[in-house]
Amino acid sequence: MKHSTGALMRRFAPYFRPYAGVLLLDLFCAALTTLCEIGLPMMMRYLAQVGMDDMARLRMGLVLRVAALYLVLRLIDVAASYFMANIGHVMGAKIETDMRSALFSHLQKLSFSYFANTKVGQLMARITGDLFDVTEFAHHCPEEFFIAGLKIIVSFLILCTVNVPLTVIIFAIVPVMAVVCGKFNHKMRQTFAKNRRQVGEVNAQVEDSLLGVRVVKSFTGEQREIDKFERGNHDWLEIKKENYRWMGAFTAATRAFDGLMYIAVIVAGGLFMVNGQIDPADFMAYLLYVSTLLATIRRIVEFAEQFQRGMTGIERFFEVMDVEPDIQSPSNAHKLPRVQGNIRFEDVCFAYADDPDTPVLDHLDLDIRAGQSVALVGPSGGGKTTICNLIPRFYDVTGGRVTVDGHDVRTVELDSLREQIGVVQQDVYLFSGTIFENIAYGRPGATREEVMQAARQAGAHDFISATPDGYDTFVGERGVRLSGGQKQRISIARVFLKNPPILILDEATSALDNESERLVQQSLERLAEGRTVLTIAHRLSTIRNADKIVVLTEEGVSEQGTHAELLARPDGAYARLYRLAAES
Repeated sequence: MKHSTGALMRRFAPYFRPYAGVLLLDLFCAALTTLCEIGLPMMMRYLAQVGMDDMARLRMGLVLRVAALYLVLRLIDVAASYFMANIGHVMGAKIETDMRSALFSHLQKLSFSYFANTKVGQLMARITGDLFDVTEFAHHCPEEFFIAGLKIIVSFLILCTVNVPLTVIIFAIVPVMAVVCGKFNHKMRQTFAKNRRQVGEVNAQVEDSLLGVRVVKSFTGEQREIDKFERGNHDWLEIKKENYRWMGAFTAATRAFDGLMYIAVIVAGGLFMVNGQIDPADFMAYLLYVSTLLATIRRIVEFAEQFQRGMTGIERFFEVMDVEPDIQSPSNAHKLPRVQGNIRFEDVCFAYADDPDTPVLDHLDLDIRAGQSVALVGPSGGGKTTICNLIPRFYDVTGGRVTVDGHDVRTVELDSLREQIGVVQQDVYLFSGTIFENIAYGRPGATREEVMQAARQAGAHDFISATPDGYDTFVGERGVRLSGGQKQRISIARVFLKNPPILILDEATSALDNESERLVQQSLERLAEGRTVLTIAHRLSTIRNADKIVVLTEEGVSEQGTHAELLARPDGAYARLYRLAAES
């Protein structure tokens, strides 16, 4: 959705509120520099007028007094300019920082569905590159337009005291110039928006290629990645070329109007001077004021690129800020007390928003008692992961309800719900930092002894102690310096530290070798003690001791029971899966 410049400015204005004092002082300094600049033509006109009227009065003392006055004005101009360049820019940087913080905080609130449909590279471009231009925009936008408006108004009023017809002729050109340049500005805005989108695409491609560098190299795909990058890079160049074409047209138009304004002064001013309606001193003042006015217009022209970059960044900022989270705590939500772990799925239906006609779950009923270990098995697409995602409300049901200890999960505070659920996934994510920091993520503020105890329970303490820096060892980006089994045990330690009553194991051992799987399985068994556990597993050997095994197919729950009960049905779905697993 495209926003008008006025609408964006109204939405952006509140970010100035915390710095209103600084902004007003900045504009006051801008007014001082403007008055200093406007004063010079008046001084020159005064000296010329004195010389024309009576050369005897034009003595060195008068010239020095005028020069002294101009020196004072220049000192004021220097001090005001320093403030504008220093404190004014800091204000812009603070506004950029506030916006970046607001954007990152908002992203943390958005639902899984948003990130499933948005490239991380695009989001990185919005958080960093898009907001870089806001610093200059936030500082210069009010300042430049204030200065331009002040110069135009003051110049108009002063020149009207000299010669009204000539002033009207000159200033009649300004609105025509504004309309023409506005058209070019609109085109520039469009190309800047395309440029920003392409920056995001290039970022996303680079991120995808570098994070998958092992796959790239193992499949000798370096040239393919280079070719993909070159295509995106070339598209970026074409967008920039289009952008510069419009910038060139914009600059040429403003210079054409510059010349037109000078021609108007020369022709009309010369005619008035021939007819005795204006004297040479006033004519010189006109030329100086027109020069000042055109210098101001040129500054606005130079600022136009910066303005459009800033507006594009602000527009893309609000595009993300306008996205509402799919999953939110209701206004009347209550805090979920410490739960026992009873979970019920009552007539649950679910379909993804982008494919509502294809249900993943259709009128599912499932009862899991507190402390029970339940395994979900079956072919891909049966809804195993979806069931686990509905409990912590990563997605919402489209029909029926999910309850924890009798509380509908949609009626409780999200944080109080998710604090009581621990998840161990197949694809472990470790943050760039130390082993200690990654385990402590399970409970911020945990002591070192508590972290070490969690690591012992997860069977991770021994290998951590063997690393060069122990718990202070850096794991590298995404834990690249650790093996799969080590990363998994650190993730288990993180959940031990969190100590949730409900535990979800999402194929936690399927990507490990046999030895690592044995160690991790032992850790998981210790973690599962005294908790309600849901396990998604493809290796059926890991779930034989589950209290209940639920077999899911595309038709829903096919059968459920213990390992022995299900094997006793030789024609059942579980027995067939078990035989296939044994044969492989």
